[in-house]
Amino acid sequence: MSTTNESKIVLVTGGSRGIGKSIALHLAKRGIGVILTYNSNANQANAVVDTIKGAGGKAVALQLDASKTASFGDFAVQVSQVLKTEWDRNDFDYLVNNAGIAQRTLIQDTTEEIFDELVDTNFKGVFFLTQRLMPLITDGGQIVNISSGLARFAFPGVAVYGALKAATEGLTRYFAKEYAARRIRVNSVAPGAIDTEFGGGKGDESHRNQIASMTALGRLGLADDVGAFVASLLSEDSRFVNAQRIEVSGGIYI
Repeated sequence: MSTTNESKIVLVTGGSRGIGKSIALHLAKRGIGVILTYNSNANQANAVVDTIKGAGGKAVALQLDASKTASFGDFAVQVSQVLKTEWDRNDFDYLVNNAGIAQRTLIQDTTEEIFDELVDTNFKGVFFLTQRLMPLITDGGQIVNISSGLARFAFPGVAVYGALKAATEGLTRYFAKEYAARRIRVNSVAPGAIDTEFGGGKGDESHRNQIASMTALGRLGLADDVGAFVASLLSEDSRFVNAQRIEVSGGIYI
């Protein structure tokens, strides 16, 4: 699929807060058009859109529940319509699979319902949304799957989440392999302990200090640490990086 417009476009799932928001803002600063998704908080999403537009960029927010695979067909139609009306394009350049849900249950307390919800959002949703959107991604485009440091090291209470992120890293390599003929690069980015509510960074001070002490750079990560890196990864500076897992953690557990 060829691109007729020099302006690049990214679709960021879960782009209304935290790391997803930072990714959207950093890419917008580079002149990239943004389609971001949100699950339930339209006000948060619209605030990100307003920030981007206020700085002279272009952005659109679309609702998406990343666990509801049956809705992905209609969502793809929405994306196609937005691409045409807002950018006069039939395709987009970058997909960032960021949407996800956290886990806070020990293995012994993890019900099948919790397990299935984690799988549907953090793995099944990534697979089938990417599959559905592939026809809309331009040849030579890029996909970034947001993983987690928990795919490499273990903490109690996040067994399913960490295992699913490890599975996503494996999936990343398979997407890179199967879509190599279209020159679509696929990488995974694994944040470490990030100072967001999702990442557990909003705990008590002793907990935060303990995590910081485990990190070579001596602090928790910030959403902008990840957002800035993903923007860099999606630039031509990283044009030969493909099928890789890259951890953005400040050197935790080395």
